[in-house]
Amino acid sequence: MRGRSVAVQGVGAVGGDVVKRLHEAGADVVIADTDQDKVDRLLTLYPTVTAISAEEVHAQPVDVYCPCALGAVLNTATLPKLRCKIVCGAANNQLADPACGDAITEQGIAYAPDYIVNAGGLIAYADTRKPGGFQRQRALAAVERIYDTMEQVFALAQEQAIPAYRAADLLAEQRIASVRQVRTL
Repeated sequence: MRGRSVAVQGVGAVGGDVVKRLHEAGADVVIADTDQDKVDRLLTLYPTVTAISAEEVHAQPVDVYCPCALGAVLNTATLPKLRCKIVCGAANNQLADPACGDAITEQGIAYAPDYIVNAGGLIAYADTRKPGGFQRQRALAAVERIYDTMEQVFALAQEQAIPAYRAADLLAEQRIASVRQVRTL
């Protein structure tokens, strides 16, 4: 990430950890949150991080816009202002509606679907339910497969000339269908 720029919107538990990891990796990081105390804490911890208003964070000229706050941040008001190459964040339901996913693709911006990006939390929770309880290495091995899943999404999107959000939905539908098929056998 050295030499890459990232704008992180929302620096609570998840966004704050994203900022920590980006800082450690050498990225140029801009942050925003409606809670100024959270912003101030991170600015103290990571002096190279800069802050901007929550109203302007999506419009920063960065490599990656990383929404980690509220949903529907990718909407008809914010999309025309995006100046990033990639949208990849942990906020749920980032697209205000499917048309916004289409618009991101039309703008040439790579969109990493939120429910894949933030799957690590659910994977870790699911690991607690397995025999023997939570096992860190087993959970991390499963989380590492998120990268492979994202690669499959982008490949399917390119192959079928569809937006990434739709490719993610198709992949999810295929996986659900295969599980249902196994259960009926």
